[in-house]
Amino acid sequence: MGVYRDGAGQPFVLPSVHQAELNIIAKGLNKEYAGIQGEQEFCSEAAKLALGAKSHTIQKGLNVTFQGISGTGSLRLGADFIARHFPSHRKIYLSKPSWSNHAPVFKAAGLQVGRYRYYSPTSCGLDYSGLIHDIGFIPEGSVILLHACAHNPTGVDPSLEQWRAISRVIRRRNLLPFFDMAYQGVASGDTDRDAAALRLFLEDGHQVMVAQSFAKNMGLYGERAGALTITCASREEVERVDSQLKILVRPSYSNPPRHGARIAAEVLTNPRLREQWLVDMRDMAGRIIAIRQALREGLEREGSSHSWSHITDQIGIFCFTGLRPDQAEALAREHAVYMSKDGRISMAGVNYSNVDHLALAIHQVTK
Repeated sequence: MGVYRDGAGQPFVLPSVHQAELNIIAKGLNKEYAGIQGEQEFCSEAAKLALGAKSHTIQKGLNVTFQGISGTGSLRLGADFIARHFPSHRKIYLSKPSWSNHAPVFKAAGLQVGRYRYYSPTSCGLDYSGLIHDIGFIPEGSVILLHACAHNPTGVDPSLEQWRAISRVIRRRNLLPFFDMAYQGVASGDTDRDAAALRLFLEDGHQVMVAQSFAKNMGLYGERAGALTITCASREEVERVDSQLKILVRPSYSNPPRHGARIAAEVLTNPRLREQWLVDMRDMAGRIIAIRQALREGLEREGSSHSWSHITDQIGIFCFTGLRPDQAEALAREHAVYMSKDGRISMAGVNYSNVDHLALAIHQVTK
């Protein structure tokens, strides 16, 4: 599962989030409905976190941000917006592979799904030439989904220079970039670094859509706190987009839940809690990075003749190990190690009590 676990394999409540929840409870707030847009303070802070508080878009008020039902609900709201207002291009292009729920979300909104090359099974890294080639032939005016950081499921991200080239091609093809931003802060431990690709696109003059989730970076999995942001060309466009999103939300879920959004807003606006949250994320990201290193070293220590550099080159919770389906089945049958048949494993489920067993098991099935 794509959820963070601590070093003992247990669910982890961030200290900053725990204190923020106590603060919210102490305020004695009522349980009245939020507006259709959601918690205003949360929306404002979520947009600044993603786009950058000093960005031109934020400074000029050229964004519309709605609270969504975590990342999935924010993606679906964006999908419904695309389906209604891009009638001549009812198709969105996803990386190959992409998160397993991406295609169902967009198809449920009535969109067709296309694909562009992204991952190279041979190198267990980015198929950069294939990616550039494929997006260069996407029909003009289409929508392209991009993973802002910690690509799910591969853990493979383009470099910043590669992102610059991707931005140029997307701009040349007049595509609308839709960023899925599920891991900001828990990929590298730095929220600004993890938002670098998105902000580069803004600097390059793109109008973008962004779906954010606060499940991973605040551990608010069950609270379903997320946001959809659409950047606009003018204040008049802001008003039109705001109006159309309200039309979509009202018959869907009417207004979003408040508690998780209030917690997130408390973390983001309380200077002491925000600083603690940044430490909490660095700790989470640091544990994942360290356990990746431990797994690679374990495989090398076992004497594996394969290169396992991709384990540490990849980033985020997920790792594409490069194992074949038959090898994944052998892991389960012979070593009680379970991963998806495409070789993906959640590094959050690996810790210092089981990493040596995992390394031995992978070595045994890949000899």
